[in-house]
Amino acid sequence: METLLHWCEWLQGTTFATSLRESGYAYPIIEGSHVLGLALSVGTVMWFDLRLMGIAFKRTSVSTLFTQVRPWMLVGFTIMFVTGALLFSARATEAFNSFYFRTKMALLVLGGLNVMLFHLTVDRRRDQWNTQLPPPAAARFAGGLSLLLWFAIIAAGRIMAYNL
Repeated sequence: METLLHWCEWLQGTTFATSLRESGYAYPIIEGSHVLGLALSVGTVMWFDLRLMGIAFKRTSVSTLFTQVRPWMLVGFTIMFVTGALLFSARATEAFNSFYFRTKMALLVLGGLNVMLFHLTVDRRRDQWNTQLPPPAAARFAGGLSLLLWFAIIAAGRIMAYNL
């Protein structure tokens, strides 16, 4: 932990991070872009999760919906990742010491595990349940858990932003 803290101190002290943090324009633009990336990625994930749960897009197969939203998810996640890394660099020490940041990171790991387990298990048999209503319990659970985790990730991120 001490090594990570020293790395955060170094990162935050770089010329780039200092310039970003002290900028009256760059930091707010990056922060706004982070929120827009979040809306794009999580917004499209939400529609997919609702389909997995059998709540929305009932007439659209899971495969068709996934094909339609996947590019938007990837663009949104890319924007979120890049802007999140930039925001972190500007306030790395404060973020590292924040309970809410650590909570957000732990929830992101859980979200990634949920996606990985879904794709390694129930999604491998998607051709068997692609149009089925309701979808299998495992698909509904993965979708519901994803929604819950994203709500918690967003909440932790917003609380963190107001407490740094």
